Amino acid sequence: GPFAIRWYALSYIAAFVLFLQLGKKRIKQGHAPLTGEMLDDLLTWGVFGVILGGRLGYVLFYQLGNYLAHPLNIFKVWEGGMSFHGGFLGVVIALWLYARKHNLSFVKLTDFAAPLVPLGLASGRIGNFMNGELWGRVTDVPWAIIFPEAGPEPRHPSQLYQFALEGVVLFIILNLFWRKHPPRGAISGMFLLFYGLFRFLVEFVRQPDSQLGLYFNEISMGQILSTPMIVAGGLMVWAAYKQPRLFGNAPKEAK
Repeated sequence: GPFAIRWYALSYIAAFVLFLQLGKKRIKQGHAPLTGEMLDDLLTWGVFGVILGGRLGYVLFYQLGNYLAHPLNIFKVWEGGMSFHGGFLGVVIALWLYARKHNLSFVKLTDFAAPLVPLGLASGRIGNFMNGELWGRVTDVPWAIIFPEAGPEPRHPSQLYQFALEGVVLFIILNLFWRKHPPRGAISGMFLLFYGLFRFLVEFVRQPDSQLGLYFNEISMGQILSTPMIVAGGLMVWAAYKQPRLFGNAPKEAK
């Protein structure tokens, strides 16, 4: 019929459902700055942040010249073109606006949201893999895969590397860290630090965008965009422990 079901659409739906289910579980445990009803509202804000930020990020970071020449193509989202880093910035802005509207601590809200996100990222990478897109570089490793749209050469299944690192491993790290009751800002910093690090590493085996290639014959746009995340994340973790008042933490009493 006229209604097409897309892998990427399914991955987005799965990401939103996982966010809601994990968030409601966290709320029931009494470890949340908001209620279940507020979580539903927060997801709506986040969805707009992901879509608008992801699209604008792709336009600005990856295809600016093309869209300046054909600006109406910006609205053709069905043709593909989303950026994680743009979507991330969109969500950060959405969370900031939501926290401001409801008089919540922005950092406390991001600390709550960060551990709920990685499984959604994992779902998105499965969507990339099933679509046969964002493939890796040519390789002779035993688990290499031939992607129909990428030619006859076997390539790294970099989508699965990102699924494992940005999704599963990051989820485990953040949720184990959360159990230790870290100071405010530390979990948000850990998300930035480890996502940026994992993405930076995978970019070495991921095929660079054809319209951009590699900068200085070494680094990709993904690595350039991930570097500020690594730096900001490391600084946030340091500040959470060494400068607790920056995030509203009470300093520990001297023993």
